[in-house]
Amino acid sequence: MKTITVHVSRPYDIHIESGILARAGEYIKDTMGACRVMIVTDDTVRALYGDTLSRSLHSAGLDTAEFVIPHGEASKNTTSLIALLNALAENAFTRTDIVCALGGGVVGDLAGFAAAVYLRGIRYVGIPTTVLSCVDSSVGGKTAVDLAAGKNLAGAFHHPSLVLCDPDTLQTLTPEVRADGFAEVIKYAVIGDAVLFDMLSNPDTMDMATVIARCIAQKARIVEEDETDHGVRKHLNFGHTAGHAIELRSNFSLMHGHGVAIGMRIATEYAIRRGICPAQVLPALSKLLTQYDLPTETEYAVDDLYEAATHDKKREGGHIDVVLPTGIGGCMLQRIPVAELPDFLRGGRS
Repeated sequence: MKTITVHVSRPYDIHIESGILARAGEYIKDTMGACRVMIVTDDTVRALYGDTLSRSLHSAGLDTAEFVIPHGEASKNTTSLIALLNALAENAFTRTDIVCALGGGVVGDLAGFAAAVYLRGIRYVGIPTTVLSCVDSSVGGKTAVDLAAGKNLAGAFHHPSLVLCDPDTLQTLTPEVRADGFAEVIKYAVIGDAVLFDMLSNPDTMDMATVIARCIAQKARIVEEDETDHGVRKHLNFGHTAGHAIELRSNFSLMHGHGVAIGMRIATEYAIRRGICPAQVLPALSKLLTQYDLPTETEYAVDDLYEAATHDKKREGGHIDVVLPTGIGGCMLQRIPVAELPDFLRGGRS
């Protein structure tokens, strides 16, 4: 088993091991003590892993309730949030009880935000079941729901008390969902781990638990340095400025990682044209994205993306911070005027 401890204001452990889902109850009881557990999941994950988690919790002597949402980004909204808060209240959950997120990024974001605001904050546990949630969204304490104006515009920082990653759950992912998560893995490789970039180029010899651990370790170091996203943590937004705009324009029919993949290409081309990044990074990145069945181009016009990007939460007044690669394994943060966004969204073409 690989264990990574995130040393933040409320430290927590992330355990990575095949088969750990069936033993989740004992880990949760050892960490959280006697408590009741609200299992939050979606209909797809519930059918695959809900019974395994419930049996494990009951075997550990923990009582449970369940809240199930339809799968997909469309469920990460204020309607689902209020329904979950009402479910917690109707089941008389208290501050000694916990929320347990079983699923991908949508489930984790929703469950974490509900835990952050219910009774002004109760504990929660993350059990990610997608590549994206294992390597990124289950770590770092960002929780949120989407608003009509944009993605993740209502949220809170609320760290989990425990995260359990079971790589075996990734075997049931559809090719599209698996590819979606690898966009975030590629992001970590580009911004801070050239060794990981090489590993991804040779998938036949790649160990998934090691990939997850390398991504989590990198994010943990960044979050420990910048817990509330005012400095170096913004590096984790590589590809997200354009990516979120593309997601919004698609009415979230395009998955998050697919939008980020296109956004990484856009940011890289901009960086090359500005002399910040070596030209050879673009074909290397594009080749890797294509290898993992991810898109590199969008059909949306620059004007449409500009309008969507101006609602991005990374905007501060008349400026917005964008993350630009300086090479494979390095990046920098650059503040640009909002008026320069169209140029950025063209990949730097004037």
